[in-house]
Amino acid sequence: MKQIFLLISLLFLTACSRNNNDENCKFLVNAAVNVTINMNLPQYNQLQFTSNSVYIANQGNKGVILINVGSGYRAWDAADPNHEQRSCSLLTINGANAICGCVDANNYSLFTGGSVGKQLLCGLKEYRVTVSGSSLHITN
Repeated sequence: MKQIFLLISLLFLTACSRNNNDENCKFLVNAAVNVTINMNLPQYNQLQFTSNSVYIANQGNKGVILINVGSGYRAWDAADPNHEQRSCSLLTINGANAICGCVDANNYSLFTGGSVGKQLLCGLKEYRVTVSGSSLHITN
């Protein structure tokens, strides 16, 4: 009886696999992100208000987009994760969304990281944001 239970358990465990889209979302590399921004600087002043965002260059794959979501901050890679990286795959901020500059014009919510309008396989790559006084530290 123990052997049957073990066999069934083994079959169950091997039949269940992680449903992970990472193998499909292979266009972004795990590039280093480690930046601290001072919220007292004028270029980050708009982050004091919900749904405002800024672009930070020279981090991640194509930069980082940082948004105030009301209850805190979220940081996303500024590269479209749904196709190979080209000059047009840099996301640009359009209100509370980010839009790819390529012909496909993929559109993402900066609040959730998910696609807007059409169903896309990969959501935006998120980075960790830590608040310390008037500084925000963004890392991966």
